[in-house]
Amino acid sequence: MKNITVSVAEDLYHRARVRAAQKHSTISALVRQFLIHLVEEEPEFERLRREQNALIASIRKTNAGFSASKRLSRDEIHGRRAVR
Repeated sequence: MKNITVSVAEDLYHRARVRAAQKHSTISALVRQFLIHLVEEEPEFERLRREQNALIASIRKTNAGFSASKRLSRDEIHGRRAVR
């Protein structure tokens, strides 16, 4: 296991000690858990890309044959039937 030295303001250090004591833990254990969560967390960009790809796949599945290049009439866009 590697040691890490971090410099923090004295006020922050004291508040962190109090928080660690409230959780029956140590500052080192809290920092260790934070770092574990940080590296295991899916980056925001990757999460958004995954959600976008799932949405696109869902749209393609439910609207097979639809192409954005096809022109729709005004009535089709607004879901109306032409009354004549």
